[in-house]
Amino acid sequence: FINEGQKPPQDAVRIEELINYFNYEYPQPEGDNPFSFTTEISQAPWNPAHKLVHIGLQGKNIAKENLPPSNLVFLLDVSGSMSDRNKLPLLQSAFRLLVDELSEKDQVSIVVYAGAAGVVLPPTPGNQKDKILAAINQLESGGSTAGGEGIKQAYKLAKENFIESGNNRVILATDGDFNVGVSSDAELVKLIEQKREEGVFLTVLGFGTGNLQDTKMEKLANKGNGNYAYIDNLLEAKKVLVTEMGGTLLTIAKDVKIQVAFNQAKVQGYRLIGYENRRLQNRDFQDDTKDAGELGAGHSVTALYEIIPVGVNSDVKLAVGEDAEEGENPGSSESYSTNDVMQIKLRYKQPQGTTSQLLTYPVVDQGVKLENASNNFKFSAAVAAFGMVLRNSQYKGTANFEQVLQLANESQAEDLNGYRAEFIRLVKKVEE
Repeated sequence: FINEGQKPPQDAVRIEELINYFNYEYPQPEGDNPFSFTTEISQAPWNPAHKLVHIGLQGKNIAKENLPPSNLVFLLDVSGSMSDRNKLPLLQSAFRLLVDELSEKDQVSIVVYAGAAGVVLPPTPGNQKDKILAAINQLESGGSTAGGEGIKQAYKLAKENFIESGNNRVILATDGDFNVGVSSDAELVKLIEQKREEGVFLTVLGFGTGNLQDTKMEKLANKGNGNYAYIDNLLEAKKVLVTEMGGTLLTIAKDVKIQVAFNQAKVQGYRLIGYENRRLQNRDFQDDTKDAGELGAGHSVTALYEIIPVGVNSDVKLAVGEDAEEGENPGSSESYSTNDVMQIKLRYKQPQGTTSQLLTYPVVDQGVKLENASNNFKFSAAVAAFGMVLRNSQYKGTANFEQVLQLANESQAEDLNGYRAEFIRLVKKVEE
């Protein structure tokens, strides 16, 4: 939207996705844990009397040569709506990048759908790149969309070529315009959930604008124990399919749930910034039958909480105790050390496991002023403030584009991939 000179619709701005687009270089986990935890507390830039809590979860990196073999079925939308330059042609360029990363232990199949679904490449070893690329290069768009039928065929191929202890995954690439096929969304979700239980996960890649049903595709990926990414240029394709390939293609922990309990002697109100589509009821935290998010190899998850310390007079009304919507403050029976602001509890399952494991982390406020906070803290706060301004959030306080740019410029750091510089460019473009 911004690159096309438009302000994005408020509902299209998902603050948690903006924050999690960026890499915060969290430390690698130690020992057998699949992830590490990083926390930091300082002032909320848009309301300095409030505090901001930065929580970072980092998945273990796995070198490309150590990734398990992949059984990938590319499910590609070649319907008439995909003819735009930023759709099928970009899709083809993106998948060429992914194919370059595969080896002889991997196998690839390609199913296309448009009116009717068909197999254009039977299972082929990943080192037969010329054969795979030829199939991709020959794709043409045309016809209406029968996404549901394509998904059924893709899952059938994935199951027929299932690799035990491997990464079995359907990668759906589309502009999201499902208008024919499986008779209802409920039936489609049921199919994806059933295959998830059989060990075949789903990754969804969105291309182009117009028909893009962003929320629907994110939900489908969530149901399939996979991830959703939007690709609008080749740099973005490289980020998702090359730089972050392990995280995109390999789940190292599933049904990852975070529950936060606040020390009511220290905190009088709080809110989780973003994550409107991923909130849990308190009772679901310990329920191992409840599906939750996945973490890929090398992927990180960042969450921000805004809190009002005890003793602060504030006009802003935030959740207190049992008012929380999510896995927050389940009762007040937690035992806190003197300086604990909150406790973070995390449950996760192994990718093929059925029983969750529990980890608990206390969080202490060291009294760090905003000017002394880390670059990661300042930058994530800048991104959150940008999202709140775009959404015209009731919680934005003093946040404006000038404040966002100041924080982002102060915290650009090394930025080897140029993502933070690109963020600054986008903020300036909106400000103009």
